[in-house]
Amino acid sequence: MDAQHSNPIESAKIAFEFMSNLASDAISRTPPSPFRRERASRRTLLAIAAFLFALVPQVRAQQFRVEGAVRDSSGASIASAQVELHAGSYSASTTTDSSGAFAFDHVPADSGTVVVNARGFDLLEKAWTAATNNPARLEITLVPSAVNQSVIVTATRSQTLLSDVPLSDIQLTRAEVQAIPALTLDDTLRQVPGFSLFRRSSSRTANPTAQGVSLRGLGASGSSRALVLEDGIPLNDPFGAWVYWDRVPRESISDIELAQEGSSSLYGSDALGGVIQVLTRPPEPAGISLETSYGNQNSPELSVWGGAQKNGWETTFGGQVFNTDGYTLVPKNQRGSVDIPAGVTDATADLMVGRKIGDDSLIFARGWYFNETRGNGTPDQINNTRIGEGALGANLNLGGAGSLTLRAYGEAERYNQTFSSVAADRNSESLTDVQGVPSQGIGGSAVWSRAVGKRQTLVAGVDDHQEIGHSNEVIFNSGKNLRDTFTGGHQNTVGVFGEDLIQIAPRWLLSASARYDHWSNTNAFFLCNPIAGTCPANTIFPDRTYNAFSPRLTLQHQFNSNVSWNASIYRAFRAPTLNELYRSFRQGNTLTNANPNLRSEELTGGDASLAVNGFQHKLEARGTFFFNEIVDPVANVTLSSTPTLITRQRQNLGRTRAPGFEIDATAHFTRELSLSVGYQYVDAVVSSFPNAMPSLVGLWVAQVPHNVLTFQGRYLNPSRINISVNGRMVGKQFDDDQNMFPLGRFFVLDAMAWRSIGHGVDLFTAAENLFNVKYATAATPVTQLGLPITARFGLRFEWPRR
Repeated sequence: MDAQHSNPIESAKIAFEFMSNLASDAISRTPPSPFRRERASRRTLLAIAAFLFALVPQVRAQQFRVEGAVRDSSGASIASAQVELHAGSYSASTTTDSSGAFAFDHVPADSGTVVVNARGFDLLEKAWTAATNNPARLEITLVPSAVNQSVIVTATRSQTLLSDVPLSDIQLTRAEVQAIPALTLDDTLRQVPGFSLFRRSSSRTANPTAQGVSLRGLGASGSSRALVLEDGIPLNDPFGAWVYWDRVPRESISDIELAQEGSSSLYGSDALGGVIQVLTRPPEPAGISLETSYGNQNSPELSVWGGAQKNGWETTFGGQVFNTDGYTLVPKNQRGSVDIPAGVTDATADLMVGRKIGDDSLIFARGWYFNETRGNGTPDQINNTRIGEGALGANLNLGGAGSLTLRAYGEAERYNQTFSSVAADRNSESLTDVQGVPSQGIGGSAVWSRAVGKRQTLVAGVDDHQEIGHSNEVIFNSGKNLRDTFTGGHQNTVGVFGEDLIQIAPRWLLSASARYDHWSNTNAFFLCNPIAGTCPANTIFPDRTYNAFSPRLTLQHQFNSNVSWNASIYRAFRAPTLNELYRSFRQGNTLTNANPNLRSEELTGGDASLAVNGFQHKLEARGTFFFNEIVDPVANVTLSSTPTLITRQRQNLGRTRAPGFEIDATAHFTRELSLSVGYQYVDAVVSSFPNAMPSLVGLWVAQVPHNVLTFQGRYLNPSRINISVNGRMVGKQFDDDQNMFPLGRFFVLDAMAWRSIGHGVDLFTAAENLFNVKYATAATPVTQLGLPITARFGLRFEWPRR
């Protein structure tokens, strides 16, 4: 019997021969007697029983076990994945356990298919066969779905999966941007708790020189401590490093990427606190889209985009016009006859023409134009800006040699500004300063990247940029022209950098980058022409140079498909801008003087993040602890204060320290309903200023709140209605270095609703500061108010509808 079991086919042959012999014997004996017929029947039944018994081992031998594990591309296990097994007419299903394992027993065939489905990954169908192996062992790797395969370029200056960049990096998609009720780009980004401008003001009313970016509580002094890019081209002003946020048409935006840690290792001086990059829409698929709206404060807006490809050529165009009469900045109980609404009118255009080379390479030419006119709250305080810029670029696929990205750009700008002294009763003003600031910036970069095997990517590059700018001023006192001054200089920065991204193990990723910069400040001068008064001495400033080394190291670990963490350490620097070195300005009754002796800022920092996806990806949460310390930060330091004039100067403080943490969470309650919450706490204080004003030590860094909370609730049901509600709470902060002028905390609520009416048209309505909360944006010494309730209605059109 054991032999038969060990060889079931041979057993079946023996049984079949035995049954045949019995049948032949029964047939050959005729005529059978009743007794013989009974014996023949018995023998036949015994033969059939022997045959079936011999087949049993063969049936049992065809019962198979199929087992395996489901993992992602990093080797991390995927729990709760649905696994369906098919083998002929047989089918069964199960889910993977916490280690990603699954198993099927008593499978009646040795081949078939398996179908695996997991949230966040593409559906996979795979053939399997047991062959001579029992059990059959399957190792299944799932590919992230389109959302999880999103490529982010800012964090590494190369195309990298979002899952492979530091967890603190953020990507906002076009759909997410469109679902935020804010009209301007800077107000849209305020939903990220660590993002702020120099002051709380929206760019709808803020002076351009107050629109510098701060991330993670590093503060700003008008100049940004973060680099802002559009498709790799800097948007920071070449003279002052502030940002004109309306330069990018809203309809042109594809994605926005934020790297919220020191990024000088890849981007140099301007990226001390991080990088914000706006990526515009490609021409494929071809189409057109527009958004137009009208709101209170006489605020019409139109934004358009179009793109197409034909015979290897491609082009895109983006344009936007906006106007608002604005609102009066000063509260009613402090307002005088000189106080009028602060508004803005601006227009921008962006044209790109490119030629494809093969399937994956592109060369292009691009041009921008921007024009803006602003009223700053009184008849004598206005400013206007004109910017023209051109760029040439190439995105080249070098095959096995990697890829090469080339950019060259040139920008010319003219900025004009007037300042006045306002009487204490605010019923009169007198012109104090008329400024004209011509500037230009030119630069270029080359970035090469190449995958080495399956686990390593190398990045190397070089960039060079030069800024030239002058502040030409006509100084008045009581209506008399006292003197004319001319001051400015040249700056040049050359940097080389490299990065190595290594998957050191299936679940471990190491990123190491470093950069060397050489910065020089040349041809700097101060000239004065006395008209009806005296002049400081004319000065030719000595040339200065500075070398900086900026390393960064990041380690990431994927515990499984639900939990991951990373840690980073970095150094970064920022050279003072021409504006900080040579241009003075006035905000209300506060005069801030330039300082040609400023040194560069140096930052040392680090962070650690933990990300968790739970409940089948219905809850996503992330927490980050960070610590940043800046040596020699540039700040506006108060020198004297009277009821009519506060005098400050830009100076290098000793050190500032900004430890803190941020928490982000998103809950998907249903397919239609979700809630996102973000919170940041940062204790940004002056930690050292021993040689100048030790009294500042321990005080809060000006313009940095310790607490910021944001949330966004969405109900998206295209067949009925879509609703988005955004909230933002900003805690107490101080408007000055001495912490004498506090700005209280506030909470504002924004809301938006939209619905499709067919043919690619959506109707929408949106409101900012829905409850008309009054909050201060400045207090030195006259209070200025933030944006009151603003409402608009409009439509969006997109063809073809996507």
